Amino acid sequence: MTSSPLEMVVIGGGLVGSTLAWGLARAGLQTTVLDGADLDPRASRANFALVWVQGKGIGKPAYALWSKASAERWPQLAAALLEDTGIDVSLNQNGGFSFALDPLELETWQAEMQDIVRETNGRAAPFEVLSGTETRYRLPFVGPDVVGSIYSPLDGHVNALRLFRALHTGMKKRNVDYRAGHAVERIEPVRDGFRLIGPNGTLVAQRIVLAAGLDNSRLAEMVGLHAPMKRSKGQILVTEKCAPFFDYTSATLRQTDEGGVMIGDSEETHTAAQATNQDISAVLANRAVRTFPVLGDLNIVRSWTGLRVKPLDGLPIYEQSASHPGAFIAVCHSGVTLAANHALVVAPQIAAGALSHGLAAFGSQRFHASQTA
Repeated sequence: MTSSPLEMVVIGGGLVGSTLAWGLARAGLQTTVLDGADLDPRASRANFALVWVQGKGIGKPAYALWSKASAERWPQLAAALLEDTGIDVSLNQNGGFSFALDPLELETWQAEMQDIVRETNGRAAPFEVLSGTETRYRLPFVGPDVVGSIYSPLDGHVNALRLFRALHTGMKKRNVDYRAGHAVERIEPVRDGFRLIGPNGTLVAQRIVLAAGLDNSRLAEMVGLHAPMKRSKGQILVTEKCAPFFDYTSATLRQTDEGGVMIGDSEETHTAAQATNQDISAVLANRAVRTFPVLGDLNIVRSWTGLRVKPLDGLPIYEQSASHPGAFIAVCHSGVTLAANHALVVAPQIAAGALSHGLAAFGSQRFHASQTA
């Protein structure tokens, strides 16, 4: 590593880090990315690739509107990546369905959606509540066990691997200095900015962005920031490729642009083991087949688990350190959904040197407030 000061260093080269780095480079900053080892636990490898607004922000209207705004910006992000790299990330934003398998489930979801509308003063994402018959009219392959659904037109999905490739290709085109295998073990504020110390040596950065996912909770304290995280392990099943039958998406099931079907919707909070749980796999598969009986004829070709990046209350954290200006943090769940906001809104604000008042709801002071309440 060089000891001369660098203009901007993003710590973390996963989805959030690479999105911000590309956005910072577009804003004209000479940007360096320090990434960890290839086998580090990465949500970028295990994500469900959803652009998802439906149901987000219950009791947290700022988050509901932030997610909606990013979904609305996603076509702009996809177009910008295509122009920059020639890579189509396969954005499909035809809308998303939440499939209910019992009446109480549908009733609960409807009440939650209505709560979000009320809490946002009617500015929440639009939605429709459909009966089982209405759902099957729109989606003929839906099974008889589905008693109804909620549909929102803003929801969608992308090809996660193409998105990641496009961001890294875009970084390279814009001369971002990407350094794989350069973990940061310690950050020391110094007169010129920040000394970043790792197994490969030391460098000094004028400004830094902490985008290291789960490791942010450790790094944040070194620059006067706070990022309490919770453990959240998820599991995904993937079927063999098949003919198209579902040109939308759902929070638990999506058919990719390449034909395979991804099945998810699990959370384990008391383990860090990376092994899959066959009992969970059985539940996921059963619900998927009840929703779309045609899936019963397909083989599961692979499955995996991953640790979500999830702040303690589920909301993102965006903040500049008050004690060490020039040190920013960006950590969130839903890195795909929020990618458009990160590239097109947050990165330009960081480049300009300050986050807007509109992001104040996502500062870490909320954790201190909850402890003293």
